[in-house]
Amino acid sequence: MKKVLFLAAVLAFVSCKKEVSAENNTQTNESYTEAEPSKVATPEALGKELFEGRGNCTSCHQPDQKIIGPSIQEIAKTYKDKKGDIVTFLKGKAEPIVDPSQFAVMKTNFAVTQEMSDEELKAIETYIYSHLK
Repeated sequence: MKKVLFLAAVLAFVSCKKEVSAENNTQTNESYTEAEPSKVATPEALGKELFEGRGNCTSCHQPDQKIIGPSIQEIAKTYKDKKGDIVTFLKGKAEPIVDPSQFAVMKTNFAVTQEMSDEELKAIETYIYSHLK
């Protein structure tokens, strides 16, 4: 009788363990699916996400004040007024027009921006231009 109870307990334990494992796989897939909407975001939202996240641009650029680099508003105004191309600059293929004295600092970030797609760089440009007043 003890052997039967022991066997039943082991089987119950093993079957519960499989259910927990299946639940964990479902949760992982659900979390992954929830992360997908960023692909359908507006260009401005994608640009903001890249600017604040992977691009790490906010460490030097704030919306309305100069920290290390010029403010986002200043960048947008200068590029608009001088008909500059932000995407070309972020690819490392254009001279700085906003604050050339900080170009050496900005150059270190080209490794990140040069790996971005044209769509991602255009999204960053759209986000920057959204700060025009």
